[in-house]
Amino acid sequence: MTALPASFADLVPRVHVLRLPMVTRFRGITEREILLFEGPLGWAEFSPFVEYDARESSRWLQAALEFAGLPVPGREPIHGAPGDVPENRADEPAFVEVNATLPAAGVDEVEPILARYGAVSTVKAKVAEHGLASLPEDLARLRELRRLFPDVVLRLDANAKYTLAEAVEASEAFAEFDLQYFEQPVPGVEDLARLRERLAARDLPVRLAADESIRKAEDPLRVAALGAAEVVIVKVQPLGGVAAAAEIVQRSGLPAVVSSALESSVGLAAGAELAARLPRTPSSRDILGEHPACGLGTARLFAADVVADGLVPVDGRIPVTRIAPDPQRLKALAADPGRSAWWAARAQECWDVLRSVSLNG
Repeated sequence: MTALPASFADLVPRVHVLRLPMVTRFRGITEREILLFEGPLGWAEFSPFVEYDARESSRWLQAALEFAGLPVPGREPIHGAPGDVPENRADEPAFVEVNATLPAAGVDEVEPILARYGAVSTVKAKVAEHGLASLPEDLARLRELRRLFPDVVLRLDANAKYTLAEAVEASEAFAEFDLQYFEQPVPGVEDLARLRERLAARDLPVRLAADESIRKAEDPLRVAALGAAEVVIVKVQPLGGVAAAAEIVQRSGLPAVVSSALESSVGLAAGAELAARLPRTPSSRDILGEHPACGLGTARLFAADVVADGLVPVDGRIPVTRIAPDPQRLKALAADPGRSAWWAARAQECWDVLRSVSLNG
């Protein structure tokens, strides 16, 4: 491999930093900042949340470089023609199913938010915005959802906001909703394993899924080793790319759902590629069905995206394709110079981390 430049700007001379307005507050934000750039294989997105440090964010940069076909320190480059989409195997779909995402919104917002997704068979609802204190509001929201959509498959996501004792209490309350799974009620792999044991002891029919315990843990395979969850949630950017995420799924042996990290349609395209590659096993079919709904319909959460017709769900699915941003939208959604400079410095810090890891072996 040829020597890589010390300056990220020498590798990627032109980047675009954008601010995407959101339809409703999500993860405590009303605008999502992202950085886009183009490589030999097309456009890619680098968008770690602003509070993440350089080491964690460096995996997000690795994923973007891989998807764009640019060099990643310590890895062989991916070759291809500009705009190439990896050819699907015979058993890889051209479309992937998606779920709707319901933020921690008011009861009166449930119907208009879900209406943006059109016909979907699965909904993932966010809960525990303020930990257990949010339980009354969460229950009211979920009852309204069930009133409006009694037959929809329902998933919950607590983003690790509960203590172990709180998670048991919340799981008892949520069991009435016939959940497909409950995603990351508690932080840490060990507490997730303890929670699963306590739910089994109480004969509560609540399956657990691991998200933060996969993408933030030093060893994401500990979830499988400890039997901490029955499903793993994988995201391309936090795990370092499509190839790295696919390897984690394969090695875990657990059913997997691909989810968004609240990306634009450019970033969602990488998730769709991963989702199309996931294996179908007897256990995944038993828990998730023949066509698992992935959490890649989140373009509906943006009031404006990088393209007019991006990867928004149509009939509950999105295509497996590449997305090139609209030049006019790159201008209209551009962040101010101060934020652009902040993101450029951040990309350099992450590039330094990747080079350091590679050089130090």
